[in-house]
Amino acid sequence: MIFAKKSLGQNFLQDKNIIRKIINLINIKGKDVIEIGPGNGALTDEIIKKKPKLLTIIEKDFYLTKKLREKYSLNKNINILNRDILKFDIEKICKKNSAIFGNLPYNISSQILVKILNFKSWPPDFNDLVFMFQKELGEKIIGKFNTSNYGRLSILSNLRLNVINKFNVSPNCFMPKPKVTSMVIHFQPKLKSPIKIKNIKNLENITNIFFSNKRKMINKNIKKVLSGKKIKKINNLNLQNRPSEVSPELYYKITEIYEAK
Repeated sequence: MIFAKKSLGQNFLQDKNIIRKIINLINIKGKDVIEIGPGNGALTDEIIKKKPKLLTIIEKDFYLTKKLREKYSLNKNINILNRDILKFDIEKICKKNSAIFGNLPYNISSQILVKILNFKSWPPDFNDLVFMFQKELGEKIIGKFNTSNYGRLSILSNLRLNVINKFNVSPNCFMPKPKVTSMVIHFQPKLKSPIKIKNIKNLENITNIFFSNKRKMINKNIKKVLSGKKIKKINNLNLQNRPSEVSPELYYKITEIYEAK
């Protein structure tokens, strides 16, 4: 019996129908696959059945890593790494046309997504990204402009990722049972974009400055980023708007002008 650790945000997915639904989102036969946070290997088992070329597993928990190495000791196509994903350079092990899966711990799931968005090379080597989030967070990631879920995460995600598919997962599908519903989202990287942002960290910083005062008009915070002369160059920008009333395209434009200084 493997017990979940609350400190690591562990909730083990055990519903076979949901596991198969996740794996069947993409064709992984003959592909390189990375799985983040495999837990007791429920998702891993199904990935193996689909015959990937190489499966790399990243697990922070030393005890779970040991159990997984014992479980898959005879399978030469599995590489099991005992690493903290937030400190590990996952971009280095990504191979062309690969896929990334992750039933992510709720407490660090947004940080893991932002880490992926911050890949230095874009378009990246992976073709598909399938992550499970807490539903409330998932809705913020895919939140559209002019909706209550629109914000920093959706602005960052929309710059680099397309949402291909999504579905909710009941707490009853896990052990131990979480108090919240989960959401699986299948993303694919945007391959071409008219937006010329050089460094996504600049967009991160700018949205952080704006959304740090969500209820206030942007007229003061934008001056922390751009001079008055450069602000005048931005068409359709209303300085009386609040951060949530500014479209993603305007945030991208602000970042482009900021980078041009």
